Amino acid sequence: MTEPARLTQQTLLVANRGEIARRVLATAHRLGMATVAVYGDPDAGAPFVTEAAMAVRLGPADLSQSYLSVERLLQAASESGATAVHPGYGFLSENAGFARAVTEAGLIWVGPSPRVIEAMGDKVMAKRLAVEAGVPVLPSAYEPSADAATGIGYPLLVKAAAGGGGKGM
Repeated sequence: MTEPARLTQQTLLVANRGEIARRVLATAHRLGMATVAVYGDPDAGAPFVTEAAMAVRLGPADLSQSYLSVERLLQAASESGATAVHPGYGFLSENAGFARAVTEAGLIWVGPSPRVIEAMGDKVMAKRLAVEAGVPVLPSAYEPSADAATGIGYPLLVKAAAGGGGKGM
Protein backbone atom coordinates (compact mmCIF):
# COMPACT_ATOMS: atom_id res chain seq x y z
CA MET A 1 0.00 0.00 0.00
CA THR A 2 1.27 3.44 -0.87
CA GLU A 3 -0.04 6.66 0.54
CA PRO A 4 0.40 9.37 -2.11
CA ALA A 5 -1.35 12.68 -1.50
CA ARG A 6 -3.79 11.85 -4.33
CA LEU A 7 -4.05 9.14 -6.96
CA THR A 8 -4.25 10.49 -10.50
CA GLN A 9 -5.99 7.94 -12.74
CA GLN A 10 -9.57 6.63 -12.58
CA THR A 11 -9.75 5.83 -8.88
CA LEU A 12 -12.32 3.73 -7.03
CA LEU A 13 -12.95 4.20 -3.33
CA VAL A 14 -14.48 1.12 -1.71
CA ALA A 15 -16.78 2.26 1.10
CA ASN A 16 -16.74 -1.07 2.93
CA ARG A 17 -14.42 -3.49 4.68
CA GLY A 18 -13.31 -7.12 4.94
CA GLU A 19 -13.93 -9.72 2.27
CA ILE A 20 -16.50 -7.53 0.54
CA ALA A 21 -13.90 -4.81 0.05
CA ARG A 22 -11.27 -7.33 -1.07
CA ARG A 23 -13.50 -8.64 -3.84
CA VAL A 24 -14.33 -5.17 -5.13
CA LEU A 25 -10.65 -4.15 -4.93
CA ALA A 26 -9.54 -7.25 -6.87
CA THR A 27 -12.03 -6.54 -9.65
CA ALA A 28 -11.00 -2.89 -9.83
CA HIS A 29 -7.35 -3.95 -10.08
CA ARG A 30 -8.20 -6.35 -12.94
CA LEU A 31 -9.88 -3.40 -14.69
CA GLY A 32 -6.76 -1.28 -14.26
CA MET A 33 -8.23 1.14 -11.75
CA ALA A 34 -6.40 2.66 -8.83
CA THR A 35 -8.09 1.81 -5.54
CA VAL A 36 -8.71 3.41 -2.19
CA ALA A 37 -9.60 1.45 0.91
CA VAL A 38 -11.15 3.15 3.91
CA TYR A 39 -10.74 1.76 7.39
CA GLY A 40 -11.74 2.19 11.00
CA ASP A 41 -9.00 1.89 13.61
CA PRO A 42 -9.54 -1.84 14.36
CA ASP A 43 -9.04 -2.65 10.66
CA ALA A 44 -5.78 -0.70 10.16
CA GLY A 45 -3.72 -3.82 9.39
CA ALA A 46 -6.42 -5.85 7.65
CA PRO A 47 -5.69 -7.41 4.24
CA PHE A 48 -8.21 -5.22 2.40
CA VAL A 49 -6.36 -2.12 3.64
CA THR A 50 -2.96 -3.30 2.43
CA GLU A 51 -4.31 -4.54 -0.93
CA ALA A 52 -5.47 -1.08 -2.02
CA ALA A 53 -3.21 1.44 -3.73
CA MET A 54 -4.10 3.92 -0.99
CA ALA A 55 -5.84 3.76 2.37
CA VAL A 56 -7.64 6.50 4.24
CA ARG A 57 -8.42 6.29 7.94
CA LEU A 58 -12.07 6.95 8.68
CA GLY A 59 -11.93 7.02 12.44
CA PRO A 60 -12.56 4.99 15.57
CA ALA A 61 -14.22 1.60 15.92
CA ASP A 62 -17.67 3.17 16.36
CA LEU A 63 -19.33 2.51 12.98
CA SER A 64 -21.30 5.74 13.11
CA GLN A 65 -17.98 7.60 13.11
CA SER A 66 -16.35 5.50 10.40
CA TYR A 67 -18.01 3.17 7.87
CA LEU A 68 -21.48 4.68 8.36
CA SER A 69 -20.38 8.33 8.25
CA VAL A 70 -21.39 9.76 4.87
CA GLU A 71 -19.47 12.94 5.67
CA ARG A 72 -16.28 11.06 6.51
CA LEU A 73 -16.54 8.80 3.44
CA LEU A 74 -16.95 11.82 1.14
CA GLN A 75 -14.00 13.48 2.86
CA ALA A 76 -11.93 10.33 2.22
CA ALA A 77 -12.92 10.41 -1.45
CA SER A 78 -11.85 14.04 -1.69
CA GLU A 79 -8.56 13.45 0.15
CA SER A 80 -7.66 10.51 -2.07
CA GLY A 81 -8.73 11.97 -5.39
CA ALA A 82 -11.24 9.17 -5.93
CA THR A 83 -13.43 9.54 -8.99
CA ALA A 84 -15.91 6.78 -8.09
CA VAL A 85 -17.37 5.13 -4.99
CA HIS A 86 -18.44 1.50 -4.67
CA PRO A 87 -20.45 0.78 -1.50
CA GLY A 88 -19.90 -2.98 -1.39
CA TYR A 89 -22.97 -4.41 0.29
CA GLY A 90 -24.36 -3.88 3.74
CA PHE A 91 -23.42 -0.65 5.53
CA LEU A 92 -24.59 2.19 3.24
CA SER A 93 -25.09 0.20 0.03
CA GLU A 94 -28.88 0.48 0.22
CA ASN A 95 -28.90 4.06 1.46
CA ALA A 96 -30.35 6.37 -1.21
CA GLY A 97 -29.09 9.40 0.70
CA PHE A 98 -25.51 8.15 0.47
CA ALA A 99 -25.85 7.42 -3.25
CA ARG A 100 -27.29 10.89 -3.79
CA ALA A 101 -24.52 12.53 -1.72
CA VAL A 102 -21.86 10.74 -3.78
CA THR A 103 -23.29 11.92 -7.10
CA GLU A 104 -23.91 15.44 -5.77
CA ALA A 105 -20.21 15.53 -4.84
CA GLY A 106 -19.42 14.96 -8.53
CA LEU A 107 -18.34 11.35 -8.08
CA ILE A 108 -19.47 8.24 -9.93
CA TRP A 109 -21.76 6.03 -7.84
CA VAL A 110 -21.14 2.36 -8.64
CA GLY A 111 -24.53 0.91 -7.81
CA PRO A 112 -28.24 1.40 -8.32
CA SER A 113 -29.48 4.96 -8.59
CA PRO A 114 -31.01 6.60 -5.51
CA ARG A 115 -34.45 6.27 -7.13
CA VAL A 116 -33.99 2.54 -7.60
CA ILE A 117 -32.68 2.10 -4.05
CA GLU A 118 -35.76 3.89 -2.71
CA ALA A 119 -38.10 1.80 -4.86
CA MET A 120 -36.43 -1.47 -3.84
CA GLY A 121 -36.70 -0.49 -0.18
CA ASP A 122 -40.48 -0.58 -0.54
CA LYS A 123 -41.37 -4.24 -1.14
CA VAL A 124 -44.82 -3.45 -2.52
CA MET A 125 -43.42 -0.87 -4.96
CA ALA A 126 -40.57 -3.22 -5.92
CA LYS A 127 -43.01 -5.97 -6.80
CA ARG A 128 -45.19 -3.59 -8.81
CA LEU A 129 -42.13 -2.39 -10.75
CA ALA A 130 -41.11 -5.99 -11.41
CA VAL A 131 -44.58 -6.80 -12.76
CA GLU A 132 -44.50 -3.66 -14.97
CA ALA A 133 -41.11 -4.76 -16.30
CA GLY A 134 -42.47 -8.21 -17.17
CA VAL A 135 -40.54 -10.08 -14.49
CA PRO A 136 -42.29 -13.29 -13.41
CA VAL A 137 -43.45 -13.00 -9.82
CA LEU A 138 -45.26 -15.19 -7.35
CA PRO A 139 -48.89 -14.42 -6.56
CA SER A 140 -49.51 -12.14 -3.61
CA ALA A 141 -52.17 -10.50 -1.56
CA TYR A 142 -51.80 -7.11 0.00
CA GLU A 143 -54.73 -7.55 2.38
CA PRO A 144 -54.07 -10.80 4.24
CA SER A 145 -57.06 -13.04 4.84
CA ALA A 146 -57.96 -16.72 4.83
CA ASP A 147 -59.63 -16.21 1.42
CA ALA A 148 -56.48 -14.60 0.01
CA ALA A 149 -54.33 -17.45 1.32
CA THR A 150 -56.65 -20.06 -0.18
CA GLY A 151 -56.59 -18.21 -3.51
CA ILE A 152 -52.80 -18.13 -3.59
CA GLY A 153 -52.34 -21.69 -2.41
CA TYR A 154 -50.14 -23.48 0.06
CA PRO A 155 -47.37 -23.57 1.15
CA LEU A 156 -47.61 -19.88 1.88
CA LEU A 157 -44.95 -17.37 2.87
CA VAL A 158 -46.06 -14.34 4.83
CA LYS A 159 -43.69 -11.40 4.41
CA ALA A 160 -44.07 -7.94 5.88
CA ALA A 161 -44.05 -5.14 3.31
CA ALA A 162 -41.59 -3.24 5.47
CA GLY A 163 -38.64 -4.77 7.24
CA GLY A 164 -35.38 -6.20 6.08
CA GLY A 165 -34.07 -9.38 4.58
CA GLY A 166 -35.51 -12.56 6.04
CA LYS A 167 -36.82 -10.86 9.13
CA GLY A 168 -40.54 -11.09 9.49
CA MET A 169 -41.09 -14.16 7.29
